[in-house]
Amino acid sequence: KNVCFWREKNLYFVHLSRSLSFFSLQTFEKLLIANRGEIACRVIKTCKKMGIKTVAIHSDVDANAVHVKMADEAVCVGPAPTSKSYLNMDAIMEVIKKTRAQAVSLNESICCSFISSLSLQASEGVTFIGPDTHAIQAMGDKIESKLLAKNAKVNTIPGFDGVVKDADEAVRIAREIGYPVMIKASAGGGGKGMRIAWDDEETREGFRFSSQEAASSFGDDRLLIEKFIDNPRHIEIQVCSIYYYYLVLADKHGNALWLNERECSIQRRNQKVVEEAPSTFLDPETRRAMGEQAVALAKAVKYSSAGTVEFLVDSSKNFYFLEMNTRLQVEHPITECITGLDLVQEMIRVAKGYPLRHKQADIPINGWAVECRVYAEDPYKSFGLPSIGKLSQYQEPLHVPSVRVDSGIQQGSDISIYYDPMISKLITYGSNRVEALKRMEEALDNYVIRGVAHNISLLREVIIHPRFVQGDISTKFLPEVYPDGFKGHKLTDLERRELLATAASLYVAEQLRSQRFLGTPRIPIAKSKRSSWELSVRLGDGIYPVAVSKDGSSFSVEVDGMKLNVTSEWNLASPLLSVTVDGTQRTIQRLSRNASGDTSIQFLGTVYKLQILTKVAAELSKYMPEKAAEDTSSILRSPMPGAVVAVSVKPGDTVSEGQEICVIEAMKMQNSMIAAKTGKV
Repeated sequence: KNVCFWREKNLYFVHLSRSLSFFSLQTFEKLLIANRGEIACRVIKTCKKMGIKTVAIHSDVDANAVHVKMADEAVCVGPAPTSKSYLNMDAIMEVIKKTRAQAVSLNESICCSFISSLSLQASEGVTFIGPDTHAIQAMGDKIESKLLAKNAKVNTIPGFDGVVKDADEAVRIAREIGYPVMIKASAGGGGKGMRIAWDDEETREGFRFSSQEAASSFGDDRLLIEKFIDNPRHIEIQVCSIYYYYLVLADKHGNALWLNERECSIQRRNQKVVEEAPSTFLDPETRRAMGEQAVALAKAVKYSSAGTVEFLVDSSKNFYFLEMNTRLQVEHPITECITGLDLVQEMIRVAKGYPLRHKQADIPINGWAVECRVYAEDPYKSFGLPSIGKLSQYQEPLHVPSVRVDSGIQQGSDISIYYDPMISKLITYGSNRVEALKRMEEALDNYVIRGVAHNISLLREVIIHPRFVQGDISTKFLPEVYPDGFKGHKLTDLERRELLATAASLYVAEQLRSQRFLGTPRIPIAKSKRSSWELSVRLGDGIYPVAVSKDGSSFSVEVDGMKLNVTSEWNLASPLLSVTVDGTQRTIQRLSRNASGDTSIQFLGTVYKLQILTKVAAELSKYMPEKAAEDTSSILRSPMPGAVVAVSVKPGDTVSEGQEICVIEAMKMQNSMIAAKTGKV
């Protein structure tokens, strides 16, 4: 009843009342996803839309993960370490047979490490969602991919095209190329196994750590060395068949498309933090030239799926091939936003053998999209050192218009030392860049994450910084803008007054609430008619007298001799509070408070610690003894949770300042811990 059904090309449409749904021609009945986290959830969503049943694999610590709950079936493949679970190809192959999955979506690390197993399984009738093993092997090896790129007339970075054997050879090659150089894992990606070296000593150290990280993350410790392009942009091209990224889409019939670029220059430790599409830097001619070279490379390797070709671009718009990622990139949602394509669906269709449905002229740039990678990291430590813990409260800002959140966690999820600390990918879309950035600012303010440290403050500061707003960015943006490290938002005098007035109003609103029971005034012995409060508020090194008076549902607050009007619904049980100060709306979060007047408020993305006392309590507080700070001068304390993988000293050793004591591995990255002073262990 009331159903319309029709067909257009390869799509069938069903109109049910006012809703419109569609499904493609038959592809697969069941698909196994050999991945975890947000990317596994992303694949499952499209499979549900296409009517494909899904099988999830998981480690023992991921038994209650979101991707496990979303899938139709789930099978444990081993303990927490990725080498024993998500990269355990024997266990994964057994699950494929057991569940009778017709297709498999693999992460790139598996593909590069188990080419022979993939070929064997493919011969048994299992289809892999992605390119064939030849393309994976060729593009997954940075040495071979660079040679292929040269043959395909793609611009490449000068460097040594062979495998570096040891630290001595690394130093010799680095001297021949000329410092600075980039040492990188041949089978690497995601910033792992990469080090910049500016001299011989850094080259030796970089060779050591890069080879260890490469072996741990990819099962392949081979390294290459190339010239480090200083202060570039990172742009990539999405292909279907910098750093700039170009996404490429190619089918099995010789067709290939480039789906415009993504600007990924905001990075820390060679890992992307903020991405956008399109780029503010490229003109149509450069965009076309980069896209055509990306497609040429895809065709040269007979690529058939979605992939990403990464370029470094200098200030004169000269571009150089960096690598090709033979997988669905983390930042693919912003390409989907400006093109209207579902890349996972396109990959599944191509894997089944269907030709691409689009021509190059059909690929638009509609609007602007921005993606922020939300990590469980402390941004005040090297722009983000990992944090672990349980998400005690979690609320995504999906009520904000034109916001998309790709995540693989939920309230109660654990962020562990075993996997990448990503919480989610936060994406906003607008008709232009200004609109997309404004929505991102609002979305970050409305994102509730409690239980772990996170990088919301850094992300918000980046997107509102004048240099970023003007498009004046490069891969050195963070160290240039914050040479002494990230310190959080620096309040202007007006913002400081707004924060003080808001905090004082919150304090009074809570005092008034404590006098009420179930919305009804308690029966007082003497009726209180108090309507004004004199407070003392400590913020940083300053102590500010603040006077608050109640005026209906709002408060009149005097700070620095200036009066501000503060209004809100004052729902103190909500994790988000919308407060208006003199007509300016702010979304704040009160994270903690105690009986001593200490409170933490997230304001403009940054968490500020305040102490709010009555005038009398403030006068008496000076008599309270202060707790002595811990003397840590003789202690080496890890700045992050992780595993000790090497100890370079023993009890009784005398060490000098700067000497390595041990190596900590956290989230697959190795970090050298050094002595802060000369002394005896």
